[in-house]
Amino acid sequence: MNLQDITSTIERALAAAGLSARSPHADQSAPGASAPDTSHPARGTAARGTFTNEHGSRAYNTWVPLRLHAPQPPMIVMLHGCTQSADDFAIDTRMNSLADEHGFIVLYPEQPARANGAKCWNWFNGDDQQRDRGEPSLIAGMTREVALRHGVDPRRMFIAGLSAGAAMAVIMGETYPDLYAGVGAHSGLPYGAAHDVSSALAAMKKAPPAGLHNTQAPSAQGGSGARPTIVCHGDSDRTVDPANGAEIVRRAARAHAPQAPGFSPRIEHGAGSGGRGYTRTVHAEADGQPRVEAWTLHGAGHAWSGGQSDGSHTEASGPD
Repeated sequence: MNLQDITSTIERALAAAGLSARSPHADQSAPGASAPDTSHPARGTAARGTFTNEHGSRAYNTWVPLRLHAPQPPMIVMLHGCTQSADDFAIDTRMNSLADEHGFIVLYPEQPARANGAKCWNWFNGDDQQRDRGEPSLIAGMTREVALRHGVDPRRMFIAGLSAGAAMAVIMGETYPDLYAGVGAHSGLPYGAAHDVSSALAAMKKAPPAGLHNTQAPSAQGGSGARPTIVCHGDSDRTVDPANGAEIVRRAARAHAPQAPGFSPRIEHGAGSGGRGYTRTVHAEADGQPRVEAWTLHGAGHAWSGGQSDGSHTEASGPD
């Protein structure tokens, strides 16, 4: 088998798993503006921007509601999954509608195909797991830039994502605990689950190695790594093994435990409006303040729970 055959085999395996190796042109500018979110009548302002630093350039979308409910509004950063765009993710999750209702700003960073052939965030690359390096530096940089522009409350900036976006959201929470007040991971993987493409494919298909819990993010400036965390994962996910979501929860709970006397889980069962059952586990402080929350979606696969019913990566029957 020659080099070209080997490369084609690898590319087919990556495409099947929703991954692609980094392009050598990863640092080129992202493409221009794309279609606006049409998931609901416009009640805010959509804008397209680009952030650039010494590590490259990425485009992003923002959504600013017509009415902000605080002089310094909160903001959530939403990281899309493989094959998606910023617009896709806004439509699928209906996050703009929630922003309109609750008065917060949404930032949607976008991964171009030139950085990853499947438009996945490169959560499995060493440089993209480090503070002030690679994609984390770009996401953090645009977070700060948009927050400053719109007068966002620096104590209420959050980050969440789906699949590869969830894995990158976890990386951002680990490497920038001074920037993000909380992390959301839907169908993602824990920090340090992989260090290259082959280990990424392995991590996606099986439980994290026994020693993975010792993996620590590089020392971040300011604050501890204990941040409020919410994790959602389908227990029939065949793309990213649910054990990865469980490991994110376990680490987050462990990080909070020393700081929260009486920290204990509360478990409840229910079903979404579409009938999808779930188990919700909340790790709360003694006063009832939740710190870590896990949603196990029974029978669900690799898709955002709830959201737009005809979305490209949504599970309409699940809790929204």
